[in-house]
Amino acid sequence: MGFGVFIHRADSIYDDSPAERYQFPNPYLRRVQACIGDWIVYYEPTKISNTRGYFAVAKVRNVVRDSSVQNMHLALIEPGSYLDFPNPVPFRDSGQLVEQGILSRDGGVSGRAQSAVRALSPEDFKRIVERGLKEEAPLLPRSGEDLDFQEEPAPFIFEGERDRVKFAVSRIVRDRIFRRVVLSAYDQRCAITGLRLINGRGRAEVDAAHIRPVEANGPDIVNNGIALSGTAHWMFDRGLIGLADDLKILISRQANDQDAIRGLINKSGFAFPPSRTADRPHPHFLDWHRTHCFKQ
Repeated sequence: MGFGVFIHRADSIYDDSPAERYQFPNPYLRRVQACIGDWIVYYEPTKISNTRGYFAVAKVRNVVRDSSVQNMHLALIEPGSYLDFPNPVPFRDSGQLVEQGILSRDGGVSGRAQSAVRALSPEDFKRIVERGLKEEAPLLPRSGEDLDFQEEPAPFIFEGERDRVKFAVSRIVRDRIFRRVVLSAYDQRCAITGLRLINGRGRAEVDAAHIRPVEANGPDIVNNGIALSGTAHWMFDRGLIGLADDLKILISRQANDQDAIRGLINKSGFAFPPSRTADRPHPHFLDWHRTHCFKQ
């Protein structure tokens, strides 16, 4: 087992779904197999406009042959392990490479940096994840006591184990990180009503809702999330409203006061999307919500 870096871009030609699978060709098979049972960091290349750099962490469960495409394989991600970084980590920080393992002997960037899959040292993994999950000013929930978050003050735990690094994240902390990522993507604005309200204590009056819930194996990835006000969240979870793939807001015929619901929805009739296309709700998760939750 060993840590690794997987390069991913939203406009990739590969059939990737970062929280579920990573498609790759034969030449990278051994490198990916070396990561089975261990953690990898996702990286977005610098040539992408507004790149996030190192943007997420996940655990590789297994590697299988992709039966739909010749000479291709799939790295299957451990369910529930994927986590977006609330603080994406740049390729360089203060002029220094964050990933020291790609330094060449002359101090430059080695050719290894171009590899779509590469090994990552425990030290580099620890450095990247610590920066990616660093706790800054948290976006606290609309309701509930601050004490809820004092049970585990640190969002990650590193333990030395025979020169390896063990990584663990609790459900409480994952929810907190997911909230930060989703609310940041939506600029703390409810996607349904369009309202952006911050109360007197600096709390955003909006929730980070899972489109496919955790209880139904929904991952903590930004495109399985949507920022919703309390009432909109309640209606979404109960299937009274849903979203088409183009983000048109759907109202259930079973809702007992459809006019009132229309009055809450922003005038465009479409959910406000995140500014980054890659952060938009994925059709895969929207389809799950329409099939399993939305009341037709």
